[in-house]
Amino acid sequence: MSPLAHWIDAFGLTSPWTYVGLFLLASLLMMWRLEAMLDQGLEGTALGTIVMPYCSGLGNLIFVYLVVAHRGPAREVLTNCLVNNVTNLTLLLGLPAVLWGLAVIPPRSGRKSRSGGGDTAHQLNRLSLLLTLTAVIFFTGAVWVLGQDGRLDRTDGLMLIGLFLFWQCFQVFDVLKHNVRQKTSFGLLFYLDALIVLACAYAVYVSLDWLVAWLGQQHGGFVNAGHLGWLSGWLMVLPNGLLAFYWGWKRRADIVYTSQVGDGHICIPLALGLCAAFHPVPMPDFVETSLLLLLGAAGAHILFLLAGGGLPRRAGWLFLAAYGWFLYAGLLR
Repeated sequence: MSPLAHWIDAFGLTSPWTYVGLFLLASLLMMWRLEAMLDQGLEGTALGTIVMPYCSGLGNLIFVYLVVAHRGPAREVLTNCLVNNVTNLTLLLGLPAVLWGLAVIPPRSGRKSRSGGGDTAHQLNRLSLLLTLTAVIFFTGAVWVLGQDGRLDRTDGLMLIGLFLFWQCFQVFDVLKHNVRQKTSFGLLFYLDALIVLACAYAVYVSLDWLVAWLGQQHGGFVNAGHLGWLSGWLMVLPNGLLAFYWGWKRRADIVYTSQVGDGHICIPLALGLCAAFHPVPMPDFVETSLLLLLGAAGAHILFLLAGGGLPRRAGWLFLAAYGWFLYAGLLR
């Protein structure tokens, strides 16, 4: 038992609601300090592509560790990853679009800006998002191709991990290049906020560790060990929901997009690759349908970004309908 969990137990507060509250509180504090990092040398797209995915996707990596360590069913990791990624690309982008619209490139109003600086920044954000969504298509397609033999084995897992590491190296060098051009450096407060984010990540780890273990012991009803992949996927996507609604309300469509899409990279290919490297992951029929849905959703987002610079409110309903179909196909059919 971790020191934090031992302290909670000593006060007699051990319950699912306590750990759900800890999980949400740590996530909110993490978002607050991540926002502060915007003013300390980390621009919005880099924040969403590099930092936020590791924070919001930490639970998925913990889930992989728990399944591998306790020799649990590897297919629950696959279900967890699919629920996470489909929810990100459909529900958590479609609903903010319905409420506020996701305009990465805001519509022009009045006269054109002479400097064009704002337009240039928006165009660069869109190009970065298009590249990130293209990576989703490649990663998802790689899983689909590697799983044609009915499973993902150790070699497949190592290949997926390699693809993820290459992608992250590319993103890190891109951010460093940006900071050199802008003559931006990370100050002391940046590193202090980074330490706070790490402390929050530890709290998220403790809460999810307890909740996943508790869920694995439940039997009867829908909340039981048989739906571990679905329920853990929904639980771990909560930080993504907080990010989507918070940054959507702040009208930062670039961060809404990159936080959801970047978090998907943690699941596919990293989390899935890590699990396959230790234990073969079976590929049932429903997986192929889900992967095709992911490919279609990523392609649709690319088209909307190219055509209109973002996701309009009416289009958000299409992604909500796609998520409803995903639930029907995976749980009811």
